[in-house]
Amino acid sequence: MVAPSTGPALPEAPARRRWLRKLAGVTASWTAALGIPCLAMANVQRGRPEGAGIAGRAATTTGQKGPGGPPFGLHPAARALTGELASQHGIEVQWSLQALAHARRVATVRRLVMPPPAGVPKNWQAYRERFVEPQRVAGGLDFWAAQAAWLERATARWGVPPEIVVAIVGIETFYGRIVGSFRVIDALSTLAFDFPPGRRDRSAFFRDELAQFLRWCHRERLDPLTPLGSYAGAIGLPQFMPSSILRFGVDFDGDGHVDLRTSGADTVGSVANYLAAFGWTPGLPTHHAVQPPDDPADRAALLAPDIVPSFTAAQFVERGARLDTAGLAHDGLLALVELENGGAPRSFVAGSTNFYAITRYNWSSYYAMAVISLAEALRAAR
Repeated sequence: MVAPSTGPALPEAPARRRWLRKLAGVTASWTAALGIPCLAMANVQRGRPEGAGIAGRAATTTGQKGPGGPPFGLHPAARALTGELASQHGIEVQWSLQALAHARRVATVRRLVMPPPAGVPKNWQAYRERFVEPQRVAGGLDFWAAQAAWLERATARWGVPPEIVVAIVGIETFYGRIVGSFRVIDALSTLAFDFPPGRRDRSAFFRDELAQFLRWCHRERLDPLTPLGSYAGAIGLPQFMPSSILRFGVDFDGDGHVDLRTSGADTVGSVANYLAAFGWTPGLPTHHAVQPPDDPADRAALLAPDIVPSFTAAQFVERGARLDTAGLAHDGLLALVELENGGAPRSFVAGSTNFYAITRYNWSSYYAMAVISLAEALRAAR
């Protein structure tokens, strides 16, 4: 069996820390400005040793300078959550309460979860340039080489091309270099029990993710105070939310654990499994070139379902869309995908069900096109 690898080595500190902080800030600022979510967040992970347990641990909070408020273990909803974990999953109430007693409110998390300012135009070309660039391509080739055996096995099992898996890891965390520096228990507790006003309340979603995080830690015998991740609680090289780790995480190297924080093998298998679960079809193109209809009503009709594939190639033609030769022969449904370019003319592609599968990883057509574009660049560079 090929030994699992975490990918290419990182530069030496402190130069590494300065470079990663700069890079992370650029990534976060652009994704926020464009209104495009990206789970590779602006805070760079600082190494900390794994602890043996919760008891006696200081309640420190990474991602900010100090404790952000009273412990969430005293929150009534937190106590209700621990009861549910006990009754539904057999997790001791005291264990969960002890973990939540050290969870703290993080003001930065509440700020970062807010939507970007209204009126900021999206710009596909600018977004693409931030991800399809020489360093990310070079890093992807290194990651591909280090994980070649696992990528080959994943393609054989799930049918997902290796470049798509590598591109997702590259965009999410720069191949594991930018995985977030927030304690996951702090981030999820903040958004579960103190979700900020001013946007649609998603506290129920994050409350469930907090429960799944505690389940995962209990199952893997992890100290719940040690995992670090994004401000939204996404974890590891592929930035899976806790519920996705439990549902789609794969112990691909067979060591008895689903480890998305250090195992390249488990990362590769889990990303491929996730895409397959959301309908990835082996051998199907992700998209085709298309010119949209000139008639506004026909264009609006094709755009109405957004990125959900809803029309045959023949229906595209009936509405006046002009597909390339491969698109005309496409066997399956397509979606007319519109990408804004700031003040420049908009771009359009005809997205297939495989395009849609990528958007289930991150619900953005800009994200899906960035993955596809980086994957194409990686394949061309090999």
